Amino acid sequence: MNNLSKIIKAGLIVGTLDILSAFIYVCIKTGKFIPGGILKFIASGIFGKDAFAGGTSMIVAGLIFHYLVAFAFTIFFFWISSRLKFILKNFILAGIIYGIFIWVVMNLVVVPLSNVPPRPFDVVNAIINMLILIICIGLPLSFMAGRIDKKSNSAFELH
Repeated sequence: MNNLSKIIKAGLIVGTLDILSAFIYVCIKTGKFIPGGILKFIASGIFGKDAFAGGTSMIVAGLIFHYLVAFAFTIFFFWISSRLKFILKNFILAGIIYGIFIWVVMNLVVVPLSNVPPRPFDVVNAIINMLILIICIGLPLSFMAGRIDKKSNSAFELH
């Protein structure tokens, strides 16, 4: 398996872990299992309130947008870790920092620039979401990039 296919596999893994954790977290928090509602919420970043009135197409759009974002963060991690080799020296620390970085980018840049209505800041929710990003994206990406790097001397050789 070449590095490009490994990066694609990594994006699929972390994107799936992240969306499944969102489904579980919302279910625990609300007592309702509403994956379609979560995916419509994601689609609302582009389509605004119209996403909630949409049907299957908005659910699919939300899933596509979710994986596009997951792949963007995956590609960026593999790229930056191939340039700054020290990042992979401690994959746990790298995963924690990258999970926090993702939370910051999503909550201070992406969501405010989207059509999602603003919500009040909640410290507990922020911490839980950071932990989800650390566990479901940061640590797995760091571990996978480290394994690829050890085998090929570069985590981002696309061939």
